[in-house]
Amino acid sequence: MSIKLQKFLMAGSWALCTVWGISAARAGTFPDHAIHLVVPFAPGGGADTSARMVAEPWTKVLGQAVVVENRPGAGGTIGAGFVAHAAADGYTLLYTTPGQQMTAPYLFKNLGYDPFKSLISVGKLLVGANVLVVTNALPVRTVRELIDYAKAHPGKLGFASSGVGSTSHLAGELFKQEAGIDIFHVAYRGTGPALNDLMGGQVPMTIDTLSVYLPYIKSGKVRALGVSTKSRSDAAPDIPTIAETLPGFEAYPINYITAPAGTPPAVIEKLNKTLNQVIHDPQVRAKFYKGTTLEGSTPREMDELVGSEQKKWKALIEKADIKIQ
Repeated sequence: MSIKLQKFLMAGSWALCTVWGISAARAGTFPDHAIHLVVPFAPGGGADTSARMVAEPWTKVLGQAVVVENRPGAGGTIGAGFVAHAAADGYTLLYTTPGQQMTAPYLFKNLGYDPFKSLISVGKLLVGANVLVVTNALPVRTVRELIDYAKAHPGKLGFASSGVGSTSHLAGELFKQEAGIDIFHVAYRGTGPALNDLMGGQVPMTIDTLSVYLPYIKSGKVRALGVSTKSRSDAAPDIPTIAETLPGFEAYPINYITAPAGTPPAVIEKLNKTLNQVIHDPQVRAKFYKGTTLEGSTPREMDELVGSEQKKWKALIEKADIKIQ
């Protein structure tokens, strides 16, 4: 080996060690000031509430404040764009729901950020359950009876959602495709208005948030046919899964934390470790809504889940020709 080559390799190794040393030093002191957890929706919604329920115990574990910051708009993509372009130092994180990476790439033409490369996973936080509910006037009591009724009355049943491209919309479209039935979409501006019209009989069915509908199910104001998770919910174990009739059916919101791409691995590791510590705290778990399951993961596991969900929803959105202008 020539002397010049030896010097070059030594210089390269020194530079690499220096970079690693800086990264390790930063991770060792991280965090030394407040972390901003950006919620890409308005205050008071499910994501905002969950973020605040996690921020408080996460603050205690990290030793620095985790400050929830709301940046709503465009289905959550404005907040996602803000985080995607923030400094990659671990101090700006995104409370991520399915829209920002799993579905928005196929619903919007111009996002203002790269949903595949601009954000990296810190870890999974929770999964929610949706429930298929119908009005009491609809003469069905099981998922099979609903499918048979829809096939006998093609084009007559509408399903409500909280908006175009929402989890409830896509769940309804998935049910339509997998059941092979002809039902049509009725979009509302949120779950609340959809719930009101469902109970009023203006729309006969929906697949939406279990925690919201559970009180009305228990009071008998609406009828539950099945939950959208792969297994029954602890919040309502007597409600079967839709998958018991349509094998493999799954459609539920996944909430997780992401950071700007380029955030040092050691910082991501620390954020992931402390997040999982919070998630597995019995006191934290007890505070969450019925129908919500706290689930941790490694960053790699979450990245893999994002990838599989992207493939799933891309195929459905293209087949149903769903677009947001």
